Amino acid sequence: MKYTRAFTVIELLFVVVIVGVASIFFFIQKNDIETAARDDTRKTAINAMYYSLEEVYYENDGHYPQVLTSDMLPSVDADLFTDPFGIILGESDSDYRYEPTECVNDACESYTLRSSMESEDDFIRKSRN
Repeated sequence: MKYTRAFTVIELLFVVVIVGVASIFFFIQKNDIETAARDDTRKTAINAMYYSLEEVYYENDGHYPQVLTSDMLPSVDADLFTDPFGIILGESDSDYRYEPTECVNDACESYTLRSSMESEDDFIRKSRN
C-alpha cells in the first residue's frame, strides 16, 4: 500500500491556534498604535495653539481672549481646533478645553489649554503670564 503525506487534525488545529493568537496580538498592537497617534495629534494641536497665543496673540494685544476660535489664531491650521473624533474646541464633548482666568471685558490675564488623553494624564499648557 502506498500512503500519501497529509496533515493530521492535530497539526491543523495547532496552526489555527497559532494564527489566532498572532491575530489577537496584532489587533492589540494596532489599537495601541492608533491610541498613541491620537494622543500625539492632541499634543500637537495644544502646542500649536499655545505658541500662537503666546508668540502672536499676546504680543499683539497684551492680553488673552475670553473665547478661543480658529479665527483668532490665523497662524494655526484650522483643522487643529478639531479633536481626533471631529469635535471642535469649545463644544461640550471636545477633548480640547480653553479655560481663561481673570477676565475683564473679554480680556484675560491667563489661561489653561487642556486636552484629554487616552493613554496618559491630561496634557496641560498654562499661559506664561
